[in-house]
Amino acid sequence: MLEALFGNKTKEKVLLYLYTHGEGYAQEIRRKLNLPLRSVQLQLKGLEEGGVLFCRERDRTIVYQLNPRYPFYQEIIVLIEKLLQAIPSEIRNRFYTPRLRPRRQGKPL
Repeated sequence: MLEALFGNKTKEKVLLYLYTHGEGYAQEIRRKLNLPLRSVQLQLKGLEEGGVLFCRERDRTIVYQLNPRYPFYQEIIVLIEKLLQAIPSEIRNRFYTPRLRPRRQGKPL
């Protein structure tokens, strides 16, 4: 929907994912959204270089989050929230609803 503003659909999906889940790493985002890993990595890198995201290292994984110090943070949040409301509920529930509790130990994926 906002790919004209964000540049492409992958960037839009990555921003939605990070907003709804709070944080994420490239492989996790790729797996959850069923996107090519290289595309996700390029979008994360570009958003970080632009200051929209920040990253930190957790163990040996680089984890990304929206940057609350970004000058247009509030405006981006408003846009993402409106975009999230416009997405059909079945897609929103499938891709942009985080797990609220851990998976039972031994339960198959």
